[in-house]
Amino acid sequence: MPWLYFTLKPRHRAWAEAWQKEVQDRLRELETVEIAEGCFISPEAHLFAEPGRPIRIVGPGVSIAANTFVHGPVVLEAGVSLNARVSLDGGAAGIHIGEGSRIATGATLYAFDHGLAPDRSVRSQPVTSRGIVLGKDVWVGANAGITDGVRLGDHSVVGMGAVVTRDVPPWAIVAGVPARVIGDRRERRRSGAPDPSWPPSDDSGD
Repeated sequence: MPWLYFTLKPRHRAWAEAWQKEVQDRLRELETVEIAEGCFISPEAHLFAEPGRPIRIVGPGVSIAANTFVHGPVVLEAGVSLNARVSLDGGAAGIHIGEGSRIATGATLYAFDHGLAPDRSVRSQPVTSRGIVLGKDVWVGANAGITDGVRLGDHSVVGMGAVVTRDVPPWAIVAGVPARVIGDRRERRRSGAPDPSWPPSDDSGD
């Protein structure tokens, strides 16, 4: 439950930050990783970043929960959260996840694909990679899948269990297998709760 780290009272903050420094320094020793200040990485997370396939956590407030699998190249911007059992594989082209995006439990993002030629075995097929890009403030629901080459626009939402095989427009809500647009976040009822980070700083369709 990584969010608990960010809500610790001052009397617990000192030991928790020292513990996270140990976890993160160990990762830096073993893997090609960049970790910004103010992030949380569970010691039970599995990060693999050999030379040429780095993992770059470029902003504060990123959280990576237990039993996640992250294989670079991957870039996580500020405030991104990866919940338990999320699986990211950047292939050759990489995965880029924008600021404030949330990836729910069990979601899978694979930025590579295998050929399907009938004259050779599956294991000997060529591998291709076009990359995956998620904009900012994107929510990917539990057990959803994102396939190689897909771009998700800012503020979009992917429903639980959906399989996304094509680009998603900004603000769109998609669901199903394969995923299709079923709504627009801007048409939902306003929450009424104040949010100091809202409205977004750009003019992305609002």
